[in-house]
Amino acid sequence: MSTSIMNSAVDNFLGIAPLWYKKTIIAFLILNPLALIALGPFVTGWLLIAEFIFTLAMALKCYPLQPGGLLAIEAVIIGMTSAEAVFNEALANIEVIFLLMFMVAGIFFMKDLLLFVFTKILVNVRSKIALSLLFSLVAAVLSAFLDALTVTAVLITVSVGFYNIYHRVASGAQVQHHDSDPNSDDYVHEYHREDLDKFRTFLRSLLMHGAVGTALGGVCTLVGEPQNLVIAKVAGWDFIEFYLRMAPVTMPTLVAGLCTVVVLEKTGWFGYGGDIPEGVRIILEDTDKENSEQRTMKEKCQLGVQAMVAVFLIFALAFHIAEVGIIGLTIIVLLTAFNGIIEEHQIGHSFEEGLPFTALLVVFFAIVAVIHEQHLFSPVINYVFTLELSDQPGIFFMANGLLSAISDNVFVATVYISEIKAALESGAITREHFDKLAIAINTGTNLPSVATPNGQAAFLFLLTSALAPLIRLSYMRMVIMALPYTIVLSIVGYFSLISFI
Repeated sequence: MSTSIMNSAVDNFLGIAPLWYKKTIIAFLILNPLALIALGPFVTGWLLIAEFIFTLAMALKCYPLQPGGLLAIEAVIIGMTSAEAVFNEALANIEVIFLLMFMVAGIFFMKDLLLFVFTKILVNVRSKIALSLLFSLVAAVLSAFLDALTVTAVLITVSVGFYNIYHRVASGAQVQHHDSDPNSDDYVHEYHREDLDKFRTFLRSLLMHGAVGTALGGVCTLVGEPQNLVIAKVAGWDFIEFYLRMAPVTMPTLVAGLCTVVVLEKTGWFGYGGDIPEGVRIILEDTDKENSEQRTMKEKCQLGVQAMVAVFLIFALAFHIAEVGIIGLTIIVLLTAFNGIIEEHQIGHSFEEGLPFTALLVVFFAIVAVIHEQHLFSPVINYVFTLELSDQPGIFFMANGLLSAISDNVFVATVYISEIKAALESGAITREHFDKLAIAINTGTNLPSVATPNGQAAFLFLLTSALAPLIRLSYMRMVIMALPYTIVLSIVGYFSLISFI
């Protein structure tokens, strides 16, 4: 009887995750209190960070919310941080939480328009290099005025639409019905399997070009990334001044990033270069043609409403008429009211993509609270301030990039900008040197941080989205595909900083 209970308990713990994974998480939970006693809070803090990164890396085995949440709860219980500190970290990032709750849901109600526009682009732009450049450049431009997470939500919505269209046909299901499981290839006809694998490769490359594009554009303006707003506020820079101060670094890296797109697509290195199979293109073309012919006046009006709201969205975000999350809630109200979506269960579906990640992000803030409470980054900060003034911008860039890749770039930027602001007020550095360090902090937290999904919220959102398992995008695959960009953007950003600033 006891054996049966034990087996059932093991089966229930983390569900269908592999047994070795369950044992690993249990080992982490046992190890941490012992490490705290034997090695102290500083070492245990870094151990906790490594464990949390492991849960992110294994996202396709088990969604990180549960194992990461257990680690976060344990961190509070053993005194590595406090519930109040976790709440304060979440409160400090309430704009990001609101964005995920409401803006991602708002984009859900624009999926018909997005699929319509991007299908036209996909079937008409035949060159994979031109298509990749277009995705990267559009993502960069949009991210400079919108938010990278919003742009990523658009890319995910479009890609899921493309994938579902072909997967249903490949499974022998009618395009207009949803009777095939997109997560399973069991019913995919044998002669479609090769094309489906190639299509996954094609979508992965487009998404990674677009995701990196959000970083290329997001670093340029004060509304591009959340940490940019923090830095601009402390430095006292408006939109134009922020752009002009960053331009000597951001413009060369933008050009270098776009050149990297071309090189990767021509060489096929790091998982890039895959083109859309002709069979898939034909299906998408036929589907687009069929949808256009069968589109009713009601559906055309719905597309028109979505287009008008999309224009409002761009202007509202570009001129920052309200916090991003509030704009997202406005989008939900407008699109549902004028397109006749008034039932609760219809609206509820829009939150399915964003809320799990929102919960995961709050868990991540618990890990950030440990970093803050245990001063895990203090040795790095103190070391940098001991260097010669002329060496500090370059070192700040590298240190911020490294720490952002394993932590939260908003937190890293907040810590560093606070430190140099204190140094300015104490008279330890001049205003001119403060400006140089602020530029180094902004570019450092935005560019080298593309190395891992931890460093970019847009990457983490993509990794934990419903799309990632469909196109077989794992943590390590994302790291590998981001590697050439990490190298190029870090090198070009560093030398632009020390040469032109």
